[in-house]
Amino acid sequence: MSTTTELSETTLLRFATAGSVDDGKSTLVGRLLHDSKSVLVDQLEAVERASASRGQDAPDLALLTDGLRAEREQGITIDVAYRYFATPRRRFILADTPGHVQYTRNMVTGASTAELTVILVDARNGVVEQTRRHAAIAALLRVPHVVLAVNKMDLVGYAEKEFDRIVEDFAGHAAELDLPGFTPIPVSALAGDNVVKRSAHMDWYTGPALLEFLENVPVGADPADAPARFPVQYVIRHGDVRYYAGQLASGALRVGDRVTVHPSGATSEITGIDVLGTGVALARAPQSISVRLADERDVSRGDMITAGVDVPALTQEVRAAVCHLTDRPLRVGDRVLVRHTTRTVQAVVKDLAGAAELTANDLGRISLRTAGPLAVDDYATSRSTGAFLLIDPADGTTLTAGMVEL
Repeated sequence: MSTTTELSETTLLRFATAGSVDDGKSTLVGRLLHDSKSVLVDQLEAVERASASRGQDAPDLALLTDGLRAEREQGITIDVAYRYFATPRRRFILADTPGHVQYTRNMVTGASTAELTVILVDARNGVVEQTRRHAAIAALLRVPHVVLAVNKMDLVGYAEKEFDRIVEDFAGHAAELDLPGFTPIPVSALAGDNVVKRSAHMDWYTGPALLEFLENVPVGADPADAPARFPVQYVIRHGDVRYYAGQLASGALRVGDRVTVHPSGATSEITGIDVLGTGVALARAPQSISVRLADERDVSRGDMITAGVDVPALTQEVRAAVCHLTDRPLRVGDRVLVRHTTRTVQAVVKDLAGAAELTANDLGRISLRTAGPLAVDDYATSRSTGAFLLIDPADGTTLTAGMVEL
């Protein structure tokens, strides 16, 4: 069997990394790419030249990930960088996110679509404020799997007691955040211990190396198995026939299904489904499709078509956990636009859970009153139909990312 065929049959894992300043996250990602043989020869040669110019004997693997000039000069990660690599067992999309508090919004961006987050801590420093913040974001975004990578174990003599102390400390914070669980792995990114191969220096650790865990962790539930949610993006008219086009956010739609259009509540039956111009009997998320209905209904962009009895909540009172993304503060009484799936409605900020305002990178909770009803799901149930953005109506600036709490 060819490599191409093998890779096409493997699963895909999206994961994000986060760590505080100088915890060695860029080195860990670089080591993961290098030791899994996912680095091109010319990339490695460039890193070797750059490392030699700095007087370093060995390649500085952090240079494989810190691609921006400002990142290289400051020795920190600033922007989210997406890395693509594969092993015979699985394909990966890695979101390498910043660890600094001023770049919290970048981590939220990278982790929002991740099924796993690797949170890095320095074995010498243990759990610090940023570690707790990263854990809070993972809990907020309902990331299904969390790995606690205790790095720089070589600098604490590979001591089991130091590892156990950090794991116990992190477990306490995880319980407070209602984090469903985490997997601790002791590593040394610089030496390569437990990154791709298991370490001979820590015989007391019997768990998997990081890459081994990434290759075998169960990937989340298939969105096609969730209740059907079809946000209408565009209405196509062809003669007397109307096609409602968009991406199926979750679930499946079949020809013959009885459906409901939200927010109007109108019902009809699916008479046709097209995928790339070809008629099909069944469509599953996340396919992009166009749907034809048996009856003439007032359906437009922003409406949501659902099938079955499990329907979204139709509400004008939205409560959510949020991360504020811009330097412009958000205050009670502010008028904003809410962009939820393909629907955009006006809204006013009613409450900020007692906070005077939210500024860039703040995590908080919010209550909104919208001008029109939204068909929402709880974010814990659906990360697609449970998420929204707040937009500045004056200039279109993205203000805040929200996760619906029902």
